[in-house]
Amino acid sequence: MTEGIQGKIVLITGASTGLGAETARHLAARGARVALAARRKDKLDDVVAEITTAGGEARAYQLDVVDKTQVKAVVDAVIADFGGLDVLINNAGLMPIRPMAEVNTDEWDAMIDVNIKGVLYGIAAALPVFLKQESGHIINLSSVAGIKVFAPGGTVYSGTKFAVRAISDGLRQEVGAKVRVTSIEPGAVDSDLKHSTTGTASSTVLDFYKIAIPASSVARAIAYAIEQPADVDINEIVLRPTAQEF
Repeated sequence: MTEGIQGKIVLITGASTGLGAETARHLAARGARVALAARRKDKLDDVVAEITTAGGEARAYQLDVVDKTQVKAVVDAVIADFGGLDVLINNAGLMPIRPMAEVNTDEWDAMIDVNIKGVLYGIAAALPVFLKQESGHIINLSSVAGIKVFAPGGTVYSGTKFAVRAISDGLRQEVGAKVRVTSIEPGAVDSDLKHSTTGTASSTVLDFYKIAIPASSVARAIAYAIEQPADVDINEIVLRPTAQEF
């Protein structure tokens, strides 16, 4: 089925690997025209080649979401290249897990910059476009850690993901008559995110992720939100491995 997805122009951040790349593949296979953005252009080019070989339409854009000028430039480039924009998926994220007592403020800064500011910069670039055309869909990747605090070790990460949920809900209340807003809250998903942890909690995180579900599970959830009729807004989707308690 391609209903509700066919022909839609979708920009995905953090699309070079994992969840972002798999979402791009899945949506392209269902007829979406996908723009992939991330820092690692070589990885993006590999995913774009895979999609185009399979008969889909995709383009790659180098992007660091912490730079709001770059985010705006990529949104503008996507509109110029594809002729518009229908969906923005704010997927780029970091998850370094570490007890707060270790006070690694560099990691805190990085999570705030990517997980919160990166989402806000994406919204800032796409929202005026969506409001002007009176249609559009913003999908933000939060986490089950944005529903329940993941502690010890994930306190700051949870803080950023609670923020993403709050921003998503507030945005929906402000612009929901014209722009759809969805927050996706996955549990353990097999992706590069688990490798963000390099400190004392690394082995614990990798052990926890042994129960992870494939990224394709989240891609299907995102597709479900997109494919709904224009008068239906899927506000939140929570999904986790059946074996995951947290």
